[in-house]
Amino acid sequence: MNSEQSTATKGNILIVDDALDSLNLLYATLSQRGYEVRKAINGSMALMGVQSAPPDLILLDIRMPDMDGYEVCQLLKASPESCNIPIIFLSALDEPLDKVRAFSLGAADYITKPFQTEEVLARIENQLALQAAKAEIRRFNAALEQRVQQRTEELQREIGERQRAEESLRQQAEQTQLVAAIAQRIRQSLDLDTILKTTVTEIRQLLQVDRVLIYRFEPDWSGVVVVESVSKSDHSIIGKPLIDHCFQQGFVEQYRQGRIQNLEDIYTGGLTQCHIDLLADLGVRANLVVPIVQEENLWGLLLANQCVQPRRWTLLEVDLMKQLSTQLAIAIQQSELYHQVQQFNAKLERQVQERTLQLQRSLDFEAALKRITDKVRDSLDESQILQAAVQELAHVLQIECCNAGLYNAELTSSTIAFEYTTSLPSYQGLVVQMGNYPEIYRQLLQHQSIQLCGAQPQLIGETDYQFAMLACPVADDQGVIGDLWLFKPKEAMFEDLEVRLVQQVANQCAIALRQARLYATAQTQVETLESLHQLKDDFLSTVSHELRSPVTNMKMAIQMLEVALEQIKAASFAEIGADAPSNKTVQRATHYLQILGSECDREISLVTDLLDLQRLEAGAQDSITDWIDLNLWLPTSIDAFEERTQARQQQLQVEIPALLPQICSDLDAINRILTELLHNACKYTPPGETITVTAQVDPSSRFSQPSSSFNQSKGSGTVMRLSTLLLSVTNSGVEISADELPRIFEKFYRVATADRWQQGGTGLGLALVKKLVEHLGGTIEARSIQRQTTFRIALPIAC
Repeated sequence: MNSEQSTATKGNILIVDDALDSLNLLYATLSQRGYEVRKAINGSMALMGVQSAPPDLILLDIRMPDMDGYEVCQLLKASPESCNIPIIFLSALDEPLDKVRAFSLGAADYITKPFQTEEVLARIENQLALQAAKAEIRRFNAALEQRVQQRTEELQREIGERQRAEESLRQQAEQTQLVAAIAQRIRQSLDLDTILKTTVTEIRQLLQVDRVLIYRFEPDWSGVVVVESVSKSDHSIIGKPLIDHCFQQGFVEQYRQGRIQNLEDIYTGGLTQCHIDLLADLGVRANLVVPIVQEENLWGLLLANQCVQPRRWTLLEVDLMKQLSTQLAIAIQQSELYHQVQQFNAKLERQVQERTLQLQRSLDFEAALKRITDKVRDSLDESQILQAAVQELAHVLQIECCNAGLYNAELTSSTIAFEYTTSLPSYQGLVVQMGNYPEIYRQLLQHQSIQLCGAQPQLIGETDYQFAMLACPVADDQGVIGDLWLFKPKEAMFEDLEVRLVQQVANQCAIALRQARLYATAQTQVETLESLHQLKDDFLSTVSHELRSPVTNMKMAIQMLEVALEQIKAASFAEIGADAPSNKTVQRATHYLQILGSECDREISLVTDLLDLQRLEAGAQDSITDWIDLNLWLPTSIDAFEERTQARQQQLQVEIPALLPQICSDLDAINRILTELLHNACKYTPPGETITVTAQVDPSSRFSQPSSSFNQSKGSGTVMRLSTLLLSVTNSGVEISADELPRIFEKFYRVATADRWQQGGTGLGLALVKKLVEHLGGTIEARSIQRQTTFRIALPIAC
């Protein structure tokens, strides 16, 4: 298969089949798919075709007349030229043994007839792909073999070079070990003098030279020999001035870049005459100079000198000096960093101590501020507030004088109200006119503190002394109330912590003074209200007493009139009959008299409520305890309201246990409480709704302090148990708002919009109930939710 064919077609395929229909079908199908296809109708033609032009793949039938497919396959696989051509058998034989034989002879695949075209195409493409991959692998292996051979030759050359380099590396390793040992000894210390001395001593002994020295540069590029090691004392040059006027101009940058001077003999090294004279004066004949560079900064020079005769410096010695110079630069840097760290630690330690002192002082000031705040905020007396502030500030800050001034309402003068002093005369009560010191008081009135150093306290008229003074306004968001003045000796000054402390104390004083003034104002208002309340109570008491006598007389007069009318009515009825006009007049008079009696009863009830409430509030109400049979009393008291609830279309429910114990309590008070609650429930319950009364005795609920009258109601030989009577009255269909609920027990307070019967009232009923409950040592609470209002009472009882 030539190259043109391989590029124009997808592959060269030989089809071997004696069945022409199958042969032509495969031929047409593969040709349409871009394959170059050849045909053979027997095994001999197939062998000849393969020999003349080997195909890429062979489709081979098994059953053929002259030579079957197995024999053809065996011959092809035996030939080196065709053994790698993949063979796919096409046969109607589908027995496993036929397939096994085909694969044993070297077949690549086996397709059973009748075949599916797509399957044949897929298997062909797969085999061609495998064949192409195998060809690529063979080409790659050939190329790899060639490269291996070339690499083997290169390795043989490299082995020779490596053997030569190993000797050099051995020498370098010895040098490295030597340098490492010297560097370790150099870097065992962090002291710079020790490092430099160790370096020159080790190098001189290693190189066996007359002198090794280290030259350190100054900022102006002059320098000094800081350390040396010499074989003889007469070679020493330490302390000898070295001045090279040409160095800065010509060699600083070169040495910074790593220049090394290697002179076998100064007289043959091409030096200028000035350099030759300088080196000769220093006793140098052979010179090896290596720079000591720290992070691109030229620190100094490391020099090895032969003083008596010339010397040839080997590359190994030069490299050794260079490496030791690098190690020396690292050791010098570590030493300098160590000293910097020591200095930093010392500085940090000082700062920590100073900060610790500041924090301690700050904590002391915070404690002092809390102490002062507690003192000034615990008092509502202006004098105690300011006196505590000035005394505490003076003690905490250890100052000579501290005073507090209060401003007048017009902010034109300041009066020194309180002071503490150890050296200045007392000026308490002195009035300072602000207009005389406008600059100072302008800042104070703007809520700004002022510190004056070395000033005379002319504000208080003292001219013999000079002080450092701090003035701080006592102010809040409503304005400036006064100021605090503090005095120190003139050479001292107030620190920021002290100023902040004084400002915070001034703020606390301002808050405390405002509270004290508000408290004083409130106390005045309370006293006024108490006076008015007492006046009101006295008035009500007087009016009640004054009303009770005439109303009682009116009641008696009404009763006498009723008796007289009954007599007249009886006499008239006997004489002239019931239908006489005079009898009708008597009937009308009787009706009017009943109305008058009813209204008189209401007035008597109002007066009685007022008097009872007044006695309860004054603590003058007597309490008479007696034994009460709850099983008789409760139904009797509740039945009195049965007719009234039916008239109002209300339902009255009673939920009490079948058997209640006898209790010892004030019957009149309990009866009055239940009556008022039921009366109130009837008044505010809409038609169709329910009033529920519950009662029970709870022995588990105990009051801590029962009335002493319980112990007097039985003989000393009877044991009494203390319990709690729980009464509740609930009416549905009405709800008291959360805003009004807390006020329902106030005197004269009425929820007028809830009175469906428009019966009016004085608003004293619930107030009287609450006072009676408290008089008996009990508690009452009201709850109103989900259109239900409940009054729950707990009374201490003996049973």
